[in-house]
Amino acid sequence: MSGGGGNRKKATRSQGWEEAGSEFYQESYPVNAEIEVLQRDPKHLATLLPSKQTRAAATIRVRTNDSRNNRTMRRHTASRSRRESTVHRRTSNVSDVQVSMLPDLSEMRTNEETAWEEVMEIKSMPIPMAQKKERKAKILHEPVRLQGYEEFKWKRRKMWGQFQTRLKESVQKMELWRGALKHIEGNYGTGVVAFFLFLKWLFVLNLITFLFIFLFVTLPVVLLDWDKVTDCTETNFTACCSEKYFNSSLSDSNIALDLVQGTGVLERTVLFYGFYSDSILAYKTGGITMYYDLPLAYILITILYLLLSLCAILRSSAKGFKERLVEGEGQFYQYCNMVFGGWDFCIHNEKSAKMKHQAIYSEIKAALETEKLEEERQSRTRNEWYKIIFSRVIVNIIVLAILAGSGCGIFLVFTYSNEQLQSFITNSTSTGGESFQQLLFEFLPAITIVCLNLIVPFLFKLLIGFEKYTPMFVVRFTLIRTVFLRLASLIVLYASLLTQISCDVEDGDLSCTNCDNVPVCWETFVGQQIYKLLLTDLGVHIVLTFVINFARSLLASHVNNKFFAFIGEQTFDLPKHALDIVYTQTLCWFGMFYAPLLSLMATVIFFLLFYIKKFACLINCRPSTVIYRASRSNSLFMVVLLVSYVVAVLPIAYSVSELVPSKSCGPFQNKESVWSLIVDTFMQAPMWIQNIIFFVSTAGFAIPVFIVLLLLLYYYTAVNSANRHMVTVLKNQLVLEGHDKQFLLDRLSLFIRQEGQKRDRGS
Repeated sequence: MSGGGGNRKKATRSQGWEEAGSEFYQESYPVNAEIEVLQRDPKHLATLLPSKQTRAAATIRVRTNDSRNNRTMRRHTASRSRRESTVHRRTSNVSDVQVSMLPDLSEMRTNEETAWEEVMEIKSMPIPMAQKKERKAKILHEPVRLQGYEEFKWKRRKMWGQFQTRLKESVQKMELWRGALKHIEGNYGTGVVAFFLFLKWLFVLNLITFLFIFLFVTLPVVLLDWDKVTDCTETNFTACCSEKYFNSSLSDSNIALDLVQGTGVLERTVLFYGFYSDSILAYKTGGITMYYDLPLAYILITILYLLLSLCAILRSSAKGFKERLVEGEGQFYQYCNMVFGGWDFCIHNEKSAKMKHQAIYSEIKAALETEKLEEERQSRTRNEWYKIIFSRVIVNIIVLAILAGSGCGIFLVFTYSNEQLQSFITNSTSTGGESFQQLLFEFLPAITIVCLNLIVPFLFKLLIGFEKYTPMFVVRFTLIRTVFLRLASLIVLYASLLTQISCDVEDGDLSCTNCDNVPVCWETFVGQQIYKLLLTDLGVHIVLTFVINFARSLLASHVNNKFFAFIGEQTFDLPKHALDIVYTQTLCWFGMFYAPLLSLMATVIFFLLFYIKKFACLINCRPSTVIYRASRSNSLFMVVLLVSYVVAVLPIAYSVSELVPSKSCGPFQNKESVWSLIVDTFMQAPMWIQNIIFFVSTAGFAIPVFIVLLLLLYYYTAVNSANRHMVTVLKNQLVLEGHDKQFLLDRLSLFIRQEGQKRDRGS
């Protein structure tokens, strides 16, 4: 393979390993006269293999190019003779290896080892799967001729293996939403089912987050600090502010409105930040008094679940990247993989088989659609390209204007609603109509954001049709624009909240609020805003799915009219639905610091969203003309989720490090900032721990670590390059092995025919 010369152009990725070089296909087969020689000396057959012929052809080319120099000619002749001898040695070595691979009857092997080898041989046999299973079961049920401790170990291993297999099967049968996922995959393909797996992944992530928060933050408060006994004295100013805050939240308001707004009775529960005190909880066990630092646990658990979420996102992103890499490597034999390797032999009923048939059909359809659009893109003229570029510039200008207008609208609505709410608070007397108006202004920012999230993506979908992108790029670009819209709306919301809760706190101020016109417990106020956003978003999903879109689908399916078919037909828009759940998760990440049990609320919301989206997918929508691939969809979801994670974490980091906590509520009363608690705790640590941390933060540690990381990066880059080269070599070797196999099969069939002719002549 290395004899092709240095001037050969490097094979591009589009060529793949299908093109292993023209010399691989230049096979020289022996004529009939040579068969008798090969029968007398079968070892010479190895010299006629295509792989050996390739090496010989390379040697001949080198010898021909240097034929003018006699000394070089003799050198190549000697080299050729050495190579021929090497070929003979390799042939003998191959035969020796083949002989060594045969079972050695002189060795007394156990029946277990023999059975294992026979099972491995069955896996490589070209027979139907049913016969393979029958032969394997027959081998495994044969009696074992072992005695004593060896028999006991073999039985123990067999029982443990059977237990693991049955346990795995039982766990798979009890897997959440297993049947629904199979049904969706069979009707809509792996790309859509990847969305539902992503939703299930977020459900599990929030459930784990809730368990951490409940066990280390909420449960200690419920067991040790539920009564909220405060010692309000002249010296204990914090306790007086806390008592005043809890008394002010006691009101005779409507319980239903309290549940919707997160105020009143609900505000005095473990759902919100203000319920948690800044005291160190004490309890006795075995006559020993134990202490639990609730403020420290609160901030450490916050850091823990944010890091846990980040690690889960990165792990899933790396897994998706690996799947995409494997998929990209197999793009030239993907049809063979889908047709010959796509079937699931564990399917045992007709219904599952039909679903799998439909899933494979959807995958093949997606691949063919992609190739068709790529051919159309390559056949465009220069004038067509100029028109497309001009239209894309105009569309992007319009999109930027829509995003800017949406942000300004959210800010103006939030400011207007706050002004109206302040006027309602000033007028203590209110009628039923005014209460409804107050509720409307409470939810006006959330309703505005949800409406923009519904209307603007529809405009983006209409505009992107003028840009002439491929279906997969349409999905990505629409997703990116919608992400900008969602994140921009959240950033504007953060800025609006910051303008309302931030102010300059004067030293020695004895008031229970940081500033005038600032909520007494601003952390709970922020948690309430996120709580209302989540409720509004869930309510809109329910109304749209089960009322509006369901009615549209009924009109499209039961009324034979083009107009009703136009307004009623729906497709499962994967980017839109993915953004819905990413938006919900972003709100949850941002709000969990201010309302710890929002993780439980998010878990319930994702559980309900699975069935809401399932109804929308299977009942309201028909299969989309754009077929989504699972690996690309999953990696796209994770990238969007990672960006949303950063947008959610940055405001929390700013709040923890810069903003002054409320004086009347929460675990961080009378602190300059939340992070100051971490600093105080660190200063109380042993000196050797402080010295280690200080050393890690110095340049004397950072520079060597940076150099080591650069060396490791260079090392792994070199290893990656070597592995890529080895992969190319092995792919070429696979081609040669295939030619050798075909050559040997041809020789075998010719030998069989000749033997049959000899027997016919002899008879």
